[in-house]
Amino acid sequence: MTTSLALPSPVQPILATLAAVRAARDGRLGVADSLVVDDPTGWSPATCFTDGTAVTQLLAGPRESWDAAPHAAGALAWKAYTYWLTLPAVLGYAAVRRVPLLHAGNVLIRMSPDKPFVTVGMRRLAVAVLPNDPAAGLRGVRVVPDEEALLQLFRTTLVDQHLAPLLTQLRYHARVGRRTLWGSLASGVAHAVAQAAPTLPWDALATARRLLDTLQVSDLVDVERQPDGDLRVQRRTCCLAFTVQCLKTCSSCCLPDQAAH
Repeated sequence: MTTSLALPSPVQPILATLAAVRAARDGRLGVADSLVVDDPTGWSPATCFTDGTAVTQLLAGPRESWDAAPHAAGALAWKAYTYWLTLPAVLGYAAVRRVPLLHAGNVLIRMSPDKPFVTVGMRRLAVAVLPNDPAAGLRGVRVVPDEEALLQLFRTTLVDQHLAPLLTQLRYHARVGRRTLWGSLASGVAHAVAQAAPTLPWDALATARRLLDTLQVSDLVDVERQPDGDLRVQRRTCCLAFTVQCLKTCSSCCLPDQAAH
């Protein structure tokens, strides 16, 4: 009698990196525990946000929790959404050169009145890898020819097929500038790499800069290596948290202290 061994999931290394980030943050992540959602009950397709159907639900969190003005609610909702959406893709690329394909048609969203407010999961397993990856050939895995193709797919699925249409819909409901919104994407990507830096096999600074260049947002955030080796992230745009009385400014806020209070 032969025994069949279950092959490891292609997202297992990504989950391990997410676990390291969770431990460093000492809190819940806005990412489904197994990344792929087994039971979609209580989840909504991300297409409800990219087609405008449920954008007001996304804005309701900051408005109801913090009494944020409409433009601030838009900026803060976008900041949370983009951070949690991009986190698995950023860490997947940074840690193992595997990119979960997070276009709107393959993403489920769960809203909550409590932090992290937005939780992101995949509808079905879909990961892009390089030809020499051990996961090549597994179910749900797409092989691309080289790293440039991997990065292009990273941008296409995240931005062109998800965040760009969401941004258009969000701006119908909240008067907030594109630069402000894309700045939060840049900050989120940089912070994700910085938080995972101790666990990454490649140079974290080079990785962060390459991802920012791929997303065409490298002019919206500064990322530098500090003397202790950690990465320092400095925004060049504001997420508008300072406009909400009960919130503190970000550690990487671009505003002088006296202007933010």
